[in-house]
Amino acid sequence: MKAIVLCGGKGTRLRPYTYSLPKPMLPLGEKPMLEFVLNNLKKAGVRDFIMTVGYLKETIMEHFGDGGRFGLNIEYSIEEKEMNTAGSIVPLRNKIDGSFVVAMGDHLSMLNMKAMIAAHRKSGDIATIALKKQGVPLDYGIAEVDGAGHITRFLEKPILQNLINSGMYVFEPEIFDYIKPGEDFAQNVFPKLLKDGKKINAYVFNQYWIDIGRVKDYEQLNETISLVDLVLGHHESKQ
Repeated sequence: MKAIVLCGGKGTRLRPYTYSLPKPMLPLGEKPMLEFVLNNLKKAGVRDFIMTVGYLKETIMEHFGDGGRFGLNIEYSIEEKEMNTAGSIVPLRNKIDGSFVVAMGDHLSMLNMKAMIAAHRKSGDIATIALKKQGVPLDYGIAEVDGAGHITRFLEKPILQNLINSGMYVFEPEIFDYIKPGEDFAQNVFPKLLKDGKKINAYVFNQYWIDIGRVKDYEQLNETISLVDLVLGHHESKQ
């Protein structure tokens, strides 16, 4: 199975760090975060990768090369302009001949991708989305009211449970029929699938996941990188 890893964005929210490095190459300890992404997919048996690159692409291509020293096969799809998440994979249609993974190059996770792939194949659906269980605490107590306007109970600072789109997908090649250049998966493609009556499989997981979206997030994570390395299980010798 092939995996397409999206690495073409500018990471503007992480400036000034991303003035000199693309976001997936920002170091966490001694490794760029993209290594963690590839290693997690490698644990699931994925060896063949296509990485979409654009902004400061040379940094990524020089570090990973053809993937040989990482035990992987890597090729690159170069974007001359930003193409959005779904639009990035449009030029790769002829390189895909079966189920495939799409993942973001700047999200860290210990999601069991092998189990997700198995769940996708069992579902028979065109797409499977990894949904992270996330609790959001409220700062206030709330009251529940019935249809007659009477309070039925109070909840003190409850935690609201949500399912977050983690940006990790397994698709069938048919997905390309629903993608136009410049489109986004969540905003454009998935609504089209639902409108057309296509079923989207939900793979709900509880494992560690984080999108490093802000400077504060990145700096705090780097301060605790030894813990992150422990959680992700990457106790490897320095390359």
